[in-house]
Amino acid sequence: MRSLLCDLAVVLLSMSSADIAARVFLQLEPEDIRVLTAIELDMSRHRYVPEDDVSGLSGLAAKQVDHRLRRLHDFGLVYRWSGRYTGYALNMAGYDSLAMNALVKAGVLEAFGKSLGVGKESDVFDALSSGGEKVAVKFHRLGRTSFRQTRRLRGYVGDRRHISWLYQSRLAAEKEFEALKLVYSCGVSVPGPIGQNRHVVVMAMIEGDEIYRVSDVSDAEEVLDEILLNVRKTYVDAGVIHADLSDFNVILERDDHVLVIDWPQFVRVDHPNAEMLLKRDLQNVLRFFRRRFKVRRDLQNALDYVKKKP
Repeated sequence: MRSLLCDLAVVLLSMSSADIAARVFLQLEPEDIRVLTAIELDMSRHRYVPEDDVSGLSGLAAKQVDHRLRRLHDFGLVYRWSGRYTGYALNMAGYDSLAMNALVKAGVLEAFGKSLGVGKESDVFDALSSGGEKVAVKFHRLGRTSFRQTRRLRGYVGDRRHISWLYQSRLAAEKEFEALKLVYSCGVSVPGPIGQNRHVVVMAMIEGDEIYRVSDVSDAEEVLDEILLNVRKTYVDAGVIHADLSDFNVILERDDHVLVIDWPQFVRVDHPNAEMLLKRDLQNVLRFFRRRFKVRRDLQNALDYVKKKP
């Protein structure tokens, strides 16, 4: 038995948290989900949740909770800490499991697929919807950046002093889903929003490459025009600003049309820093096109175009 657990540990170390969650998902029983949910709820009060609290919140007997906690630890879904007491905390795979379970129960997801990309603050996987369509599943991972830096840069965290990576990531997903619904309804070229739970956003499939990876396009002027048109629709029709736009979050699809992704930092046009953020977005895009494709546009002209109502 010890050998089998050691082999499992080696396998888990080589996998991403979403891979781990997908691997064990079908083995999870309702009681496991109840225990994970109890830990999630009590992590607002404890860094490591005492076993007694897990028993009280889950409604399971102490012996049953002990069995489930050991099982979940072996699955790689929780951290165990021993000190004045024995406590448990969700890790990323545990949080992934809770989100995946909720999305499956809600009829949003049917099957989980392979990784499409790993970034500093998110992982993206493909999956099948309950209707059999291929979709993209984005797991927000704000725990990868320092909490201090995250609080400084991200408006949705606000001035909360104590905030866990779980809650940071959940807020990011909620804000991105809000943005996608808003701008998609205004005709902005973004992946269609499908569902959201905790730190996970489900959206229409993303097929293409970030434009920074593209060395040549058939008509760079036309691609830039399309990006600026989408920035204009975002500003004029949706009343928001991306606020993190660059060559890293513009996807060039196979037909040379664009998708604008990564929206958790969006702000409304009445935000105190709206002008600065819009200008920075445009500077990033224009600088990239000038450097990569030798296409030159005046920043002020671009600003005037984006802000001018029809």
